[in-house]
Amino acid sequence: MTKVKLDEIDHQILDMLIENTRTPFTDIAKKLLISAGTVHVRVKKMEEAGIIRGSSLTLDYVKLGYAFIAYVGIFLEKTHQTKFVLERLEQIPNVTVAHITTGKFNIFCKIRAKDTNHAKNIIFKIDDIDGISRTETMISLEESINDKKRLMHMIFNEM
Repeated sequence: MTKVKLDEIDHQILDMLIENTRTPFTDIAKKLLISAGTVHVRVKKMEEAGIIRGSSLTLDYVKLGYAFIAYVGIFLEKTHQTKFVLERLEQIPNVTVAHITTGKFNIFCKIRAKDTNHAKNIIFKIDDIDGISRTETMISLEESINDKKRLMHMIFNEM
């Protein structure tokens, strides 16, 4: 896999898009003193290289009534059941992230719920999936760090 070369302009474009994916290319161009066409071409190049893979919204789940976050470690009866279990987890909309992991758990996932009672019902749904022997749940008291920019800047400095 070849590493894509990015220059300082690419870094600055990514920086602004990570801050707000809806930033118009004309605004980026004005800040960087380049044309909007140049921004468009560079973003297209990064999309084609697979560096930019779509864009996303950041929702305020608290305002939407889903402030409760829990992490669920899943133990499987047999590791060959991983794909089956992941397919079932995908059918539970409150499971927002799932990782196949090494170590203590076979699968580690994040759930969002309205409150503890709602989370309990989601966890019971997870427990009922065939192939899961048991789960361990950790409740998030607060999301203290959620910062993509720091990692991005470290990666840029390594380039």
